[in-house]
Amino acid sequence: MTHAQTHVHRMFELLEPIATITFSDAVNDAFLALGMRNYWDRYFAGRAAPLGPAPAEVVHAVFYNFAEGEVARHIPWVWTKTTPEDAIVVRERASAAALRRRLGKLADHSGLARLADLVTRAALSAPTEGRPLYAGLRTLAVPTEPVARLWHASTLLREHRGDGHNAILLAHGIGGSEAHVLMALSLGRRAEDFGRINHLPPAQVDGVVDRLRARGLVDAAGWFTDAGRELREQIESQTDELAGPPYDVLTADELDELMTGLESIAPGT
Repeated sequence: MTHAQTHVHRMFELLEPIATITFSDAVNDAFLALGMRNYWDRYFAGRAAPLGPAPAEVVHAVFYNFAEGEVARHIPWVWTKTTPEDAIVVRERASAAALRRRLGKLADHSGLARLADLVTRAALSAPTEGRPLYAGLRTLAVPTEPVARLWHASTLLREHRGDGHNAILLAHGIGGSEAHVLMALSLGRRAEDFGRINHLPPAQVDGVVDRLRARGLVDAAGWFTDAGRELREQIESQTDELAGPPYDVLTADELDELMTGLESIAPGT
């Protein structure tokens, strides 16, 4: 069945903190122990590992939203320190351990396995066509331990949504760095101060903003125009629409049960 788009977006909000535990300090430390030099080495090694030893050009295309040359500073160098297969193991083990610590006593609650099963059913139900990162993750074995399974399934759904988001950006002619500017402005941040792009040369950031200004999406002061804000909202809405099919395998009662259960283990999300 098809669920309300508000429910699909709520699932994104609930699963995002679970999936992104993989970017925490504890997981970073596990990768540093393999010989990674910094956070971004481990980011690319962990997230790109399901693609195998793909060249930087392929990873750049799949990830979409990094500036030219950024991926190549890490791929393929990270594969001189570890292999994609080992990176997958380290990422799963460290992420599950970090999630278990965050959940505390809830990690051993009898209902957690049920939540993990529901999320996994959704995560394994979507077509892989046009979803390269999601498809790569689908080739991996699903963990049997409930906390690890919950993290794995949440990551599958995150990358499924992300692949769809990239398709929507491309359809609207929004490049990767431009997408970061739109995100910054939607958060009330100036482009040059936003952490995803503030390391780029100022002239490069100015060029990205200028392209958006030429399209009437950004005003002279560097903030959204009405057209820019409308486009950003449209992109998010269409992303939610494309993210909906995995949940069609769940009944309305099961989705309600899942949302209620996730809210109980992730208060404040």
